[in-house]
Amino acid sequence: MIAGKSKYKRYKKTSWTHRIALLAPRWQACLPLSAIVVLVWCYAAVAQNTTWEAAVGELKVGLDTLWVVIASVLMIFMNAGFAMLETGFCRRKNAVNILSKNLIVFAIATIAFWSLGFALMFGDGNPIIGTQGFFLTGSDNSPAIAEAYRGVYSSLNWTSVPLAAKFLFQVAFAGTAATIVSGTVAERIKFIDFIVFSFLLVAIGYPLIGHWVWGGGWLQQQGFYDFAGSTVVHSVGGWCGLTGAMILGPRLGKYRQSGLAAALPGHNLSIATLGCLILWIGWFGFNAGSTMAVTSSIAHIAVTTNLAAAAGGLSATVVSWLLSTKPDLSLLINGILSGLVSITASCAYVGFPAAVVIGAIAGILVVVSVYFLDILQIDDPVGAISVHLIGGIWGTLAVGLFANAAIYGNSGPPSGLFVVGNLGPLGTQLLGIVTVGGTIVSFSALVWLLLQITFGLRVSAKEELEGLDLGEHGMEATAGLPTNFSMKQKTPYRPIRPQRKRLARMGQHQGRLLLLPPVLTQLDGDI
Repeated sequence: MIAGKSKYKRYKKTSWTHRIALLAPRWQACLPLSAIVVLVWCYAAVAQNTTWEAAVGELKVGLDTLWVVIASVLMIFMNAGFAMLETGFCRRKNAVNILSKNLIVFAIATIAFWSLGFALMFGDGNPIIGTQGFFLTGSDNSPAIAEAYRGVYSSLNWTSVPLAAKFLFQVAFAGTAATIVSGTVAERIKFIDFIVFSFLLVAIGYPLIGHWVWGGGWLQQQGFYDFAGSTVVHSVGGWCGLTGAMILGPRLGKYRQSGLAAALPGHNLSIATLGCLILWIGWFGFNAGSTMAVTSSIAHIAVTTNLAAAAGGLSATVVSWLLSTKPDLSLLINGILSGLVSITASCAYVGFPAAVVIGAIAGILVVVSVYFLDILQIDDPVGAISVHLIGGIWGTLAVGLFANAAIYGNSGPPSGLFVVGNLGPLGTQLLGIVTVGGTIVSFSALVWLLLQITFGLRVSAKEELEGLDLGEHGMEATAGLPTNFSMKQKTPYRPIRPQRKRLARMGQHQGRLLLLPPVLTQLDGDI
């Protein structure tokens, strides 16, 4: 009691402050927030010509905009995950090159999408391509929606957020499509070629497909559904990466004369794991943010996303364990990512059990695909083709198999084959996969071949063996450390018996052996 009296002695003369202090000794900290609440309330109460309906509408726009911006930031942060993942899966002598590609690709995507891509994808035009709104110009009265909207981006009139929020969210998608390509052509492509290809992909190739599916184009009119980008983002990036990897050819030393694949292990699985975790977290913005509004479906989408990721990681681990007798961390990582990719198209349309099945099948497919690509001698250093292309195709088909109209209502696809026995949605999804694949392969092959003719796609053999860090950038990620080393012993490892008299003087037990550590030698190409 004495301690209590001394603690609140300063409140004796003001009984009301004394009572507040008894409830919360630090009540003064609430004053700024309370003042803001009072000011906002007073403003809403006395504002002229303002009705309750208008006030509620403004509040909804503000909350929707805040959610879209938060989701956009999560997606942009995924670039850090891609950078860590690719760097960890590749050799240390190429770390600077990989980090540079992953950093500059979002800068390129931002300018390309702002100037051309956003208009081609979402601008009013025809069922093939948009033709208005370049450089984010043109009439637009967002956040007006539906019939009240007046502008050149009619395909986005369903979301009540400002144009700036729409662009920020969509540019994060565009950057992801280009980043996927980086991993498939890693450790052997010229930096300038990757820059040019990324710009053309985000400015032309990606918006073309995006307009068909999300911009009011012909595939959308046919009833093709891709909620958050299994086809539009991931399959597009995967097709481009597959085409580039086939034209570039494998890395030196990847495949032996017998045709068997040689291991070229990544230098740091720790940062690759960190990259996977960053991507897993960012994917909640990727999928749930695609509502572009604060709705009750956000939680459902987040849960289906998480379930598919978990199921994909578990199934990939089990399959790799059975095939190689040991659990493979790299396949666990790619299993999680494949589960995330596969649920992206259907995360809002399927139930929780279906999400687990979709993710589990994706985890199995990614392991099988990795082995199959090695048989075909298609070198994919990070497994991006298996994750994004195969996972994207499977995820797109899953909409036609597991979609449940009762979950998302009239805004989603009709129930699929495994729900009501309806084959129609599956056929439409298959049509989209084939047409998108054929179009983007043709586009990317043309660009890759033009780059090969002009700049030359591949670095020299000397630069590839030395590492692209020195050959392309003239620097190292870890300066001062040997780039290549091995634990192989230069000389036989023999114990040396020291002089017994010296040991006796040092108080050591006579006859003890002094073991010398193995000698490290540098071998080119080991790491």
